[in-house]
This record gives sequence, C-alpha cells and structure tokens, in this order.
Amino acid sequence: MGERVSSVLWDPAAEAAPRGELVRLQDQRLRQVVARVWARVPFYRERLAAAGLTPEEVRGIADLPRLPFTTKADLRRLYPFGHFACPPEEVVELHCSSGTTGYPTATGYTRADLDVWAEVMARSLTAAGVRPGDLIQNAYGYGLFTGGLGFHYGALRLGARVLPTSTGNTARQVRLLREFGATALACTPSYALHLAEVVEESTGGPLRLRCGLFGAEPWCEETRAEIERRLGLRAADFYGLSEVIGPGVAAECEARAGLHVHEDHFLPEVIDPATGTPLPPGQRGELVLTTLTREATPLLRYRTGDIAALVPEPCVCGRTHVRMTRVAGRIDDMLVIRGVNVFPSEVETVLGSLPDLAPQYQLVVDRARGLDVLEVQVEARADTSPAHYRALAERLRQALRDALGLAAAVTVLPPRQLPRSDGKAVRVVDRRVRR
Repeated sequence: MGERVSSVLWDPAAEAAPRGELVRLQDQRLRQVVARVWARVPFYRERLAAAGLTPEEVRGIADLPRLPFTTKADLRRLYPFGHFACPPEEVVELHCSSGTTGYPTATGYTRADLDVWAEVMARSLTAAGVRPGDLIQNAYGYGLFTGGLGFHYGALRLGARVLPTSTGNTARQVRLLREFGATALACTPSYALHLAEVVEESTGGPLRLRCGLFGAEPWCEETRAEIERRLGLRAADFYGLSEVIGPGVAAECEARAGLHVHEDHFLPEVIDPATGTPLPPGQRGELVLTTLTREATPLLRYRTGDIAALVPEPCVCGRTHVRMTRVAGRIDDMLVIRGVNVFPSEVETVLGSLPDLAPQYQLVVDRARGLDVLEVQVEARADTSPAHYRALAERLRQALRDALGLAAAVTVLPPRQLPRSDGKAVRVVDRRVRR
C-alpha cells in the first residue's frame, strides 16, 4: 500500500499549535492540576510535601522532574477511591482493571472527562483516516475495560457510525463485516489476524474495510503488513491505558511515523526505568504521563511501564504534538534469558522475516538446572511434513540467534494449533511460577 498522507485534522488550532503556544498552555494546566491534587487528594499532598514542594513552587513543565512519580502499586493501595479528586456525585462513569495480577486499579470520569475522552478519540480516529459517515465495527470489549467505550465515544463525536459488536463470536463478527459493510475495524492486532483467518475460511462477498484501528498490545511492522494484506485495509496504531484515560492518549496519523501524543491533555516524558532520570528525545525508556485536564482521577508522572521513545520534530501531516515510537513492550514483559534481554515484539519481528511461518506464537519460559530456558512455539503457514517443520524450526532458531543473540528452543506447529484470543493475546507463558 502507498504512503498516502492526509492533511485532515480534527482540531487544527490544537493539533497544529505553535510550540510556544502549546508550552504556555501546558504550563498553565500543570499548575492547575498540581493545585487540584494538593487541595483534594491527601496522597498527593503528602507526596508533594515530602518532595519539599508546594503548588506555588510549580510554575510549569520545567519543574516536572521535581514532582513525585505515581505507580500502579500506588493506585492499587488507594483502590477504589483514594486518588479521586472530586466528590462521588460528580463521577458519572467508572472503570477498573481486571486485577488478575494483583489488586485492581480504578479510574473515574466526570462529564468533562468524558468530553475530553471523546475529543481526543475523535482526533485519533481522524488521524487514522476515519471520516464522518464511516461505519466502525468496534470489536474491543465493552464494560470495565476502557477500550470499547473509548472508540465508541470518539466515533460518535466524529460523526461516524458504530456497530458495537464487542469481543467474541468470531464467525458472527465476520458475517457482520460483510452484511453491514463496515469501513473501519477496531480491535487488537492479534484478534485482527484471527478475523483474517476466519474471513479466508468462510464464504461470502468481499469486505469493504478501509481503516484498521488497532492497539491494546505491542505489535510490529511485520504484523501490520500481514493484517493489511489479508484484510485489505490500512492499519493504524492506537495507544492508551485505563489509568490515564483509556485509548486516546496517542495514535498514528496516515504518515505512520510515530504516534501523536495529545500533549494539551497528556504530558509525556521518557525516563531511565532503573534510576528515574529523564532521557533525551529519541532514547528509549519508560514512558511517564501526567494528566493535564482530568478532573476525577488526575495523575502526576504516572509510570506506565511501557517502553518507548519520544520524537519531538513536527510531522509531515502538520501536527505539532510530540510523537512516541510504537511501544516495544512492557518492563514487566521483558524476558531475561541467560543474560539476554528480549521483548516478545522483538521475537515477533524475527518471525515476520520468515515467510513460511505464521504470526501466531507463544513464548514458554521454564527453568532447567537452575537456569531460565525459552521455547518459541510458532505455527507454520501450511500443513506440511514433520521434516519441513524441523527445517523451519532450525531456520528460526538461527535467525533468533543472529538477530537477538538469543538461544531458544523452537517448536513449529501445524496451522491453528495455538490458542486464539478475542482480546489481548497471551504471548508469554511463564511456567517458572508453578515451581
């Protein structure tokens, strides 16, 4: 597909604001959010006081490194309402995480927060190529997970139509894609691959998809190319997290040269995850976000755990907000195998270089004789002979060693042997926790 770049902006005054004007707005909003949490959230008042700061001493974004970090562990300790900055009667919507890895986290929205959420999602959808009148089949989960409603609110603000299929029932999803003629598909990239499989195995007319709106999990360029080829659309990456607002923190435009962070609402930094020291533009580290306009659950310097870098130069699309690179992975997803640090997305990139292998994989980590060992399980594209599977496994084993310096066992399976997910794919199976 060609690199067609649109200059359409949802809100040109905000998205293409001169840098000096944007910084002045950020300074003002940072002062306001610090004053708000000092007055209304005891947790932040104590943290700021411990750092020797009062609201009057925070004059703008130059003072950002002096502010305390907020972590997911903090939000879990404060669950459910300990970090809320408004009375309960002002909260009109609540979401929370699943809590599968510990205590859940909660986030709340005032009517103004929902308005901001719809606004940044309308910007993001426009950047990705969605236009008023498009029909979005929204296969993100609705409910406590923020994904489904975030795309829904943004689509309505934009003037697009929504088919709210939510997750699951893949055969029905494919039937509805054909029957209603959706022009945009919103789901995780791993689920888009699963939908592509079912489309290819089913009968019916061609799809009318033009835009793919994918996020909620790390993915690579090879996976993008695979989805685009099989579904006949142009895929854009979306980034967000429930603690900050949900989807809508950042998204790719049609230039696809990084994800535009909506800096008038979310202030991004990248830090060294070990020391907390801010890193310069272009250097990869942990993404940190400060909410500038959230009323119900504002956050100061929230450590996302996601690995990315910032790109400050203006984009060819005309947007002036800083871009972030695609998320390489999460700090807690990084595998350390015999001294080699590797993210699942890096393995996915290597898989994409071998055309006989499908983009369906799992990394199984175990322990043998006191050492961590990794097995890469991946599917072949075609059902062939055991000898061919063994040859493919050897090619992948050597490619992983050459590209990543990683020694791993490799198992190549026949097609459709690994589990599929309706939402986020399970890429890492850690058997060490059972021992």
